Amino acid sequence: MQTVTYRPTTTDAPELLRWTGFGGALLLTAGAWAVSARLGAVALGVAIAGAGLVVLTWALLGRTRPDASWLRRTLAWWCGPLLVAPPLFSQDVFSYLAQGEVAANGLDPNVVSPAVGASAEAVARVGVYWRETPSPYGPLFSTVERAITGVTGGDPVAGIGLYRLAAVAGLLLIVWAVPRLAEMAGVRESAALWLGVMNPLVLWHLIGGVHNDALMLGLMLSGTVVALHALPELRWWQYTAGVVLIGLGAQVKLPALVALAVVGTALARRLGGGWVRLVASGLAMAAGFVVVSVVTSLAGQTGFGWVQALGTPSKVNSWMAPTNWPGYLAGAVFGPQTGQAMISSARIAGLVLILGAVVVLVGRQLRGRISEVTSLGLMMSVIVALGPVVQPWYLLWALVPLAACLPEGAWRNRAAVLAGVFALLVPPLAGNFAGRVPELVAAYVVGIALVGGAYLVLRRARVSVAQA
Repeated sequence: MQTVTYRPTTTDAPELLRWTGFGGALLLTAGAWAVSARLGAVALGVAIAGAGLVVLTWALLGRTRPDASWLRRTLAWWCGPLLVAPPLFSQDVFSYLAQGEVAANGLDPNVVSPAVGASAEAVARVGVYWRETPSPYGPLFSTVERAITGVTGGDPVAGIGLYRLAAVAGLLLIVWAVPRLAEMAGVRESAALWLGVMNPLVLWHLIGGVHNDALMLGLMLSGTVVALHALPELRWWQYTAGVVLIGLGAQVKLPALVALAVVGTALARRLGGGWVRLVASGLAMAAGFVVVSVVTSLAGQTGFGWVQALGTPSKVNSWMAPTNWPGYLAGAVFGPQTGQAMISSARIAGLVLILGAVVVLVGRQLRGRISEVTSLGLMMSVIVALGPVVQPWYLLWALVPLAACLPEGAWRNRAAVLAGVFALLVPPLAGNFAGRVPELVAAYVVGIALVGGAYLVLRRARVSVAQA
């Protein structure tokens, strides 16, 4: 009697997954353009299928063990189609364009909203929540916005292209930094690249969505690497360069600032430890940040309006933020005023818990109980989980450093599942689907059917039949 045995192939599976993922990126891009041309539910279904196909192939790729250079080349292939896609999953890049116009008009985008300082054409492209809201970003990114507007003259297509180039620059810094952080933490380079750099959230939101989080993360992580590599031999200029890079990351988005707590604690530990040295290094980090902030603000001629705009993102209630959930529940039971009061109280509690967690993690790092990379990943995780606003791409603040320190096992698998879920949480084309629910449901049915069929094909293609 003959039996049929299925065994995974070892040579062709990674290549098959590479090109299947590339096909998914192509489908996502083509479907997104078709949706922009108002071709209906089928076009949106194609885009959803493309996104699902990339998530599927990325998950299957995690079961193989290709080397780091192979993963970098695959990342380049998967990013390629997204470089020419319309803005995906979010319309934030249109806010960048409008804020750039405000800055180019000689106004402070951290004080003046797009509705007041930008052209009507630019304002019309901005999401309704942000038209009346000043920029929440730091002076470095405001300088980038003004420079891009100056080069493009306000042309949205050219502007999106330049913002994508800035996102690619940030991604290149991340690709450089993650393997070096993984080496410090004793994690395989390829495992860190797969989870931290190739995951679909990076593709969707840093490249497809053109978010400035790419610059923030790139500067923060590369600065952390430079500073930590300088400590064994106390190369002060190199360490200072690392601090400056982290400070520049915080001048894009403030959460990068926690990396200064990590490298400052590492410096205190290198100098002998103890709370006195920790306080001294903390004051030095604070002074370094102030100097970088002043120089960046003056050199970019942006002023210091960004300081009063730090709370801007929290003006919109984010349904993904756990600290807002009690308020939503209270609002449903007792009315909107009670709900908003509960949200405000929970946000204050969340900030207190974040500060407490950072103090605990700094103490553990100072005593050598956790590594610097682990400390950074956990601090960012607490900020994301307890912060007043959560967006799908905010998960990358924690996921990228955690990918460089989590050992293989349950926690790494949970992080991968979380990335996959968040990657499919919102439709590829951001927008208001109220009144278009049937179209959205039909699109997901089409997308799920296509991905299910692709999975069956992949399953057959990735096995060989041996007869005995």
